[in-house]
Amino acid sequence: MKITVLGAGVIGTAVAVDLARDEAVARVQVCEAQPATLRAFRAAHAAPRLRTYEGDARNAQALEPILSGSAVVVSCVGPEHSERLARLALDLGAHFVDLGGPLPGLAEHADRRQRWVVTGAGLAPGLVGVLTMKGVGAMDRTTAIRIRVGDVPITPPEPFRHRLAHSAERLIDDYTDPAPVLRGGHLETREPLTGLETIEVEGFGEMEAFYTSAGLGALVEALEGTVDSLDVKTFRYPGHAERMRFVLDLGLGERTSLDVRTHLTYRDVLVRRLRQRLGGAYEDAVLLRIEVDGERDGEAGTLVYEMVDRCDGGGGLSAMQRCTGFPAAAAAILLANRAVSGGGSGPAHSVLPAAPFLERLAERGIVVQERWLAEA
Repeated sequence: MKITVLGAGVIGTAVAVDLARDEAVARVQVCEAQPATLRAFRAAHAAPRLRTYEGDARNAQALEPILSGSAVVVSCVGPEHSERLARLALDLGAHFVDLGGPLPGLAEHADRRQRWVVTGAGLAPGLVGVLTMKGVGAMDRTTAIRIRVGDVPITPPEPFRHRLAHSAERLIDDYTDPAPVLRGGHLETREPLTGLETIEVEGFGEMEAFYTSAGLGALVEALEGTVDSLDVKTFRYPGHAERMRFVLDLGLGERTSLDVRTHLTYRDVLVRRLRQRLGGAYEDAVLLRIEVDGERDGEAGTLVYEMVDRCDGGGGLSAMQRCTGFPAAAAAILLANRAVSGGGSGPAHSVLPAAPFLERLAERGIVVQERWLAEA
């Protein structure tokens, strides 16, 4: 089989590297628009089944011969390209895997083609959603869900005690967009960077968690009316939320122009400064804890999923690369191997079978611990 990855950036690299290690994949193609990014990828990663191409995601005519014959196309480029690229992949007979939000407008077209468009196939959304729905499915009745997930540097630098995993824009979105929650079974929103709580994490000590949008709106909506209470919070080192609220309360996340003489917005400047101050290579970890309250086999309690994944020093991949890119690669393999029948469009948590998805991640060292805590 042949699988094509669009984008050779931080996450595209992780997807391609993982797929290239799979002997069932005859060829992994990586297509990237930026020559410098492509050169860096070629210099750092070489494998017999790995081929690279220079190509722009906006140029369908140039992409068509590259994508042709692919079993799956994995998009690691901007979400503004997703719908157009998904349609092109379907027209060429390929499944499409994307890290971004839902593409419901393609469901009918995908169904006719008997191919799948799987969205939100990274960490959050992605792995988090698959685990959450697995937990709900294991319960006779679910009353509440608490999702806590986040990437953190092993050594937190002052003053923000955080580093950029891959996108300053995504960080600002998470900290400014309303955070979806369920209360009384109904969808509500909360102000991001609020709802602060303290959680003890083994190996990291006391961490804070607070509301963020986290890209999990589709998951929350899917459970509306089914679960009484659900919230999503992001793990960070203590003090981070307060310092980011100070910056954003100054208006530095706003999309308004600095003045009439420039097209730059306050947000543009903040993105640039975050990249300069918090970017670069560093050692990181991804922390995850999902708690599902309810009843199982007549017993009340909480089903807990926990994971701590650290950067792969020898493999050269960060924990965020692994935990975002490897789930997308797992989705591509499951689709290519016809582990999902039929066709259509939906988020990873509603399309992918949990057992083989999690098994593949465990083989890659991304191990999620499951335990049951009976109600006292």
